[in-house]
Amino acid sequence: MNTPAQPAPASPAEDSARQSIAQSTALAVSDATDNLRNLNTLSTTAIGVALSQFIETGDPKYAGMIAEAQKIVTTGAENFNTVGQKATEVFKAGCS
Repeated sequence: MNTPAQPAPASPAEDSARQSIAQSTALAVSDATDNLRNLNTLSTTAIGVALSQFIETGDPKYAGMIAEAQKIVTTGAENFNTVGQKATEVFKAGCS
């Protein structure tokens, strides 16, 4: 019967390196999450203020401000996605 070969046990240094990589990638994703949350809070506040001013004055510049605030949220989400993908790549490369 053919049994698969067991991988050699990792050295303490390899285990430590893997833990460090896992922790670093988790922190990167956590920081990106905080950044996205903060951008959403700021953008939502800006949109609320601009919408209130637009309703009050009818000035179209406030509609432009709303659009810009929405772009910030979109850019933040794209950044979050990029950080997540890169963290996954680093984790897989470092922990394989």
